[in-house]
Amino acid sequence: MKTVQHTFTNGDGHQLSAFLDLPPLRKPIGYALFAHCFTCNKELLAVRNIARALTEEGIGVFRFDFPGLGKSEGCFSGSTFSSNVDDLYRAAVYLEEIAESPQILIGHSLGGAAAIRAAALIKSLKGVATIGAPADPAHVTHLFGDEREEIESKGSATVSIAKSEFLIKSEFIEDLESISMEEATQNLGRELLVFHSPVDRVVGIENAATIYGRARHPKSFISLDDADHLLSREKDSQYVGKCIATWASRYLDPVDRAIDAEEVVVRIGNCGFRTDVLANGRAFIADEPINVGGTNLGPTPYDFLSAGLGACTAMTLRMYADRKDWPLESVEVHLVHDKIHARDCDECVTSEGRVDVIERRIILEGNLDEAQKSRLLEIADRCPVHRTLESEVRVETVLFEG
Repeated sequence: MKTVQHTFTNGDGHQLSAFLDLPPLRKPIGYALFAHCFTCNKELLAVRNIARALTEEGIGVFRFDFPGLGKSEGCFSGSTFSSNVDDLYRAAVYLEEIAESPQILIGHSLGGAAAIRAAALIKSLKGVATIGAPADPAHVTHLFGDEREEIESKGSATVSIAKSEFLIKSEFIEDLESISMEEATQNLGRELLVFHSPVDRVVGIENAATIYGRARHPKSFISLDDADHLLSREKDSQYVGKCIATWASRYLDPVDRAIDAEEVVVRIGNCGFRTDVLANGRAFIADEPINVGGTNLGPTPYDFLSAGLGACTAMTLRMYADRKDWPLESVEVHLVHDKIHARDCDECVTSEGRVDVIERRIILEGNLDEAQKSRLLEIADRCPVHRTLESEVRVETVLFEG
């Protein structure tokens, strides 16, 4: 994904640090706004993974740090749940200024409760997704432990949360306890997607049941099995991101925003071999196996080459059989790419070094006689990609200032 840094001003005049994550090779089909968890920040691994999964499906993501967290100005102890809700609203307004209004609102933990509360303020929303969210924001006060009594008696206390210390003021607790979420959840008026782990030790699964019970349809629930509250395992946050992307696509209106469909575009970042590919308006990922330094998130370049030959072979046989009105039910092509020594290839013109060999095995299904099968095997060698691979190919390269 392509990430652009931004800052916007909240209601207290503080500059909040933000990232706008974009699909690398096409315009977004819509935008999501992300509210991170209590005391977390926009750069939490789970947040990044969810954002990446959304951008891979063409959805832009705007994520930011609440005051006093991450790289945002302000003081954490001076913020409240209500001010965080206002921050979400102002983030939505800013996103509309630089791109367009968000259609999806995602909230993690306390950010999920804030998302439900803020939904009424953001008219463009079509869906809200919560991840491990408390049914009522006051639930978070259990994290304060023995310090809660000190907060109430002295007005503030330093509380240790997730191995970090935060100053919590009594105003924060008072604000949490004054918020009623039941009406906000009942009157959400948007599609709701609730994620929760049954083994969440920070926010119990009963909170998901309460949120789901309060909300009106359309609503959905997805169990996160054995995931922890922060989605610390990469596979858990990747799963959540893919689920949200699939769910959100139903509520977005993707117009034709792709780069020229006649042009194949490829982009790689500054780390690793993971490469984004856009072909005919469709996005793909190319990568290399882990044992050669990749992350194995997608096919290798040679996999794509073999796939192109296989697809062309199948299409060519389908076209020929249809024209002949032959009973070809299906074509299955298996391909294996390898490099062999030229001296071991009797049919190769090249006599030195190594040559590329693609072994192609074709399975034909249907009531075909031997003559028809033999003819289709001949036709396979005439597919356009096959001819291209066996003919002289020129690749002209120029430096282009994009």
